[in-house]
Amino acid sequence: MPELTGNCLVAQSGGPTCVINSSLAGAVSEALNHECIEEIYGGLNGVLGILNEELVDLAAESQQTIRGLRYTPGAALGTCRYKLKKQQDFERVLQVFEAHNIRYFFYAGGNDSQDTADKISKLADERGFDLRVIGIPKTIDNDLVHTDHCPGYGSVIKHICTIVRQMACDNAAMGQGDLVSILEVMGRSAGWIAAGASLAKGKDRPHDPPHLIYLPEVAFSPDKFIEDVQRVLRREKYCLIVVGEGLVDKDGNYVSTTSAGSDSFGHAALGGAGDYLQNLLEENLGLKARAARLGYTQRAAATHISKTDSDEAFLAGQAAVRAAINGETDKMVTLLRGDSDQYTCETGLAPLSEVANGIKELPRDWIHEDGVSMNHQFYKYALPLIQGEIPVPYDNGLPVFAHLRKEKVKKHLEAYPID
Repeated sequence: MPELTGNCLVAQSGGPTCVINSSLAGAVSEALNHECIEEIYGGLNGVLGILNEELVDLAAESQQTIRGLRYTPGAALGTCRYKLKKQQDFERVLQVFEAHNIRYFFYAGGNDSQDTADKISKLADERGFDLRVIGIPKTIDNDLVHTDHCPGYGSVIKHICTIVRQMACDNAAMGQGDLVSILEVMGRSAGWIAAGASLAKGKDRPHDPPHLIYLPEVAFSPDKFIEDVQRVLRREKYCLIVVGEGLVDKDGNYVSTTSAGSDSFGHAALGGAGDYLQNLLEENLGLKARAARLGYTQRAAATHISKTDSDEAFLAGQAAVRAAINGETDKMVTLLRGDSDQYTCETGLAPLSEVANGIKELPRDWIHEDGVSMNHQFYKYALPLIQGEIPVPYDNGLPVFAHLRKEKVKKHLEAYPID
């Protein structure tokens, strides 16, 4: 395919991760190397910024700022969970692209974001507008199909494992065979994050905390839960539990939700699985049970960024630009694990249509028969992803993060009404 000359646009979508900005840095750094990319723009707040024609000049940012994105959490360009609802939304996106000669579009996000990118790509093709669209994988949930793992996952489980080990020290000091701590972590449809907490166990120390892990892939039984906790407390001074927010019962219903509401993509608002377990224990055993929910903090813990995770996120951003320059479109960058015993990773590509809205569940054969612990196959998979640290600069005892100047690009179109 012949080289395409024009401008590129990078945008971020969905829940931020500790390394989504590393992908942004990778894309910008690579785009600067190609003369066919004339301007490098960023879209503020995902597709919302595109609809509102709110673009910024990323080439105007200092190289120091771009490097600083490697240790900066959140989404530097801003993000959104806005769903393009009607045909006019998609038409508006193409109008903005045409007005600013956008020929390369890179969208960093999860399942729903890849679906949006796929639809934009297909509409451009239908309209005969030369546009190359490449998705950059991003989600702490680690549930995108066709990729071995997702940027953001290694760092979130590194953080959770650190929290578990710190909580264990506290619990060991306080417990007298009657203390239960419950840590609720993210994971709507798959238990990858909760499973990752198992790495906190010491090598060949199966009884180390977390003592029990409850996953969306294993139907929850209140009676078995009570028995599990009693078994641990007969052996230990305390019981430390990790539970995924998407825990379901035998009928597939979430055990707890924050409300009856849902987001713009139709996902139920989750939260409260830890409180549910706490209430079960207090009602049935009369124990001292405490539930903690990490919430958004687990995806923003920059001081626990995995170097492996950050490096691979940067690589994914670079690979997206290279793929588009080489003529690829309507694809998402994937991470592929090497076949050797020593961990290696390279990038590949998968059709956006096959990634969009798919869910990769935790393999059932990676879970022990007890349903509350992980086996060696999971350890082999996850342990390489948490290796290494990214140094974060400090000033007056506190971390210092990078901030984009966000020099605005001149608008060319009339304002667009957004529902």
